[in-house]
Amino acid sequence: MFCEYIQAAISKAVYEVIDDEEPYYGEVPELKGVWATGKTHQECQDNLRMAIEDWIAFSLRFDLPIPVIEGQTIRAPVEA
Repeated sequence: MFCEYIQAAISKAVYEVIDDEEPYYGEVPELKGVWATGKTHQECQDNLRMAIEDWIAFSLRFDLPIPVIEGQTIRAPVEA
């Protein structure tokens, strides 16, 4: 479930080259505040994947909504 969600989010990422030490910038528009940079496109994508993982953990911890992306969703476990 997590891997599929992260892959769906990565597939929606948009990238651009910016004037910076780490010129590759990527973000996932569907996930507010999720962005990363890198010295290469691959490094940026790897960093973005980690940012998505952190964002999911934060959202689950604080019971924040996690949007559906390409049919993929993550739901917090229900406590008994």
